[in-house]
Amino acid sequence: MGSEIQQLAGEIVSHPQFQQLRGYRHHGEGNSVYDHSIAVAQAAYAIARRMRLSGSDTASVVRAALLHDFFGYDWHGTRFRRYLHRYTGIKRMMHMHAFVHGPIAADRAKRIFGLTDRECEAIARHMFPLAAMPRTRIAWIVTLADKAVASREMAAAIGGYLSLACRKTAA
Repeated sequence: MGSEIQQLAGEIVSHPQFQQLRGYRHHGEGNSVYDHSIAVAQAAYAIARRMRLSGSDTASVVRAALLHDFFGYDWHGTRFRRYLHRYTGIKRMMHMHAFVHGPIAADRAKRIFGLTDRECEAIARHMFPLAAMPRTRIAWIVTLADKAVASREMAAAIGGYLSLACRKTAA
């Protein structure tokens, strides 16, 4: 992680509850929510710098990017699956992780880190188009950075799965 990001949000990165994100698998086997969040913060920081945002807006971008997936549960686990099975049809779909984790992460991040409303809005809306459309530059930057990083991570995960499948069929 770059020293600029560490200066802007070191209190978040070193916080024990943020460190717990290392234990949650995210996009693929070798990737945690912590790894993903750091990568999104780095990408968002680069975009903010390229757009020549003010120092305070850049700090907000980094904070929101770091905390965009600060939902605090294992969405691959049995506990979340049990929660989801309470619903059927369209209600089940609307309670899937992709639809609910943004507002959950925003509420949790505001409670623990005292984020601004603009930072919380960026976190809550980062899953556009599955969430409401972002309204601020900060929110659009976090959304774009998340899409870019998640796409890269998922492509790597799919490539790894395909490689493993090819080796198994060749054996």
